[in-house]
Amino acid sequence: MDASRRSIPSVGIVIVNRNSGEQLQRCVVSIEQTAWSDVALAGVAIVDNASTDGSVDSLRPPSDCSTRVIRNVENRGFGAACNLAAKDIDADFLLFLNPDAVLEPDSIPAAVAWLSEPAHATTGIVGIQLMDEDGRVTRSCARFPTTRTMISKILGLDRLMPSLFPGYVMEDWDHCESRDVDHVIGAFYLVRTEMFRMLRGFDETFFVYFEDLDFSARSRQVGFTCYYLSTVRAFHKGGGTSSRIKSARLFYSLRSRIQYAQKHFSKPGAAAVTTCTLFLEPGVRMLACVLGRSPTGLRETISAYRMLWRSSRGRG
Repeated sequence: MDASRRSIPSVGIVIVNRNSGEQLQRCVVSIEQTAWSDVALAGVAIVDNASTDGSVDSLRPPSDCSTRVIRNVENRGFGAACNLAAKDIDADFLLFLNPDAVLEPDSIPAAVAWLSEPAHATTGIVGIQLMDEDGRVTRSCARFPTTRTMISKILGLDRLMPSLFPGYVMEDWDHCESRDVDHVIGAFYLVRTEMFRMLRGFDETFFVYFEDLDFSARSRQVGFTCYYLSTVRAFHKGGGTSSRIKSARLFYSLRSRIQYAQKHFSKPGAAAVTTCTLFLEPGVRMLACVLGRSPTGLRETISAYRMLWRSSRGRG
């Protein structure tokens, strides 16, 4: 795993950790067990965003590769942590890998080999097939959202009438063949380092969620495409480390949605998404919790929207 072997493509790996527990160690072990023969590993950078579970303290890094641990004293968010780690990596490609992912031996080499082919020079991002705990293929690709698709999601129309209102997550496709897509989720997000530098990395105004979608949109604007490689696999637990704090997860998701709309949509479209998110969607979500007899879900929803309303007033 000598990064000086520049005759073969090189990759640097970035992992952002936030209370990942034992998942982080399993992820790192899978990196160590990767078939490093046709790809040079330039190093692994793990950014710990002020974890409190000791997951980094108990980490046993691989002995045969350069592993750098960066400890943030506060949670700086996903995009900022990725940018911090990536700036010192000298490699042809950067892999942003979630700590709840477990690689197969060929996950990285096969994806890097595909992206290295001259015929794929205009592809800037590659994702692979992700499997859940039951061995099912997860829906990990998305269309670029529009005002219409965001509002239909807010109203639940993408679930009630998916044929008329398809969501931006590609639930209507089985993910069993390789193809060009608008976006692959950031659990396994392989990008060209040159393109990453050109775009100045992730937009750090997105604390978490939508920063990868924003990056995919910006990469398309400068002429690069995104590809989903179904012949290469990895395990992804899903939900990540935020599954234990659902109200905060919902808050960050909603806030990032508004930020994305305000950045990429027209002023009327962004205003419509913002208004519906702040004032229409809370009622829809709370009604669903009441009908579903979920008092816990109701409390988490109310808590998330309180944070969102406070955040919105702060920006104003």
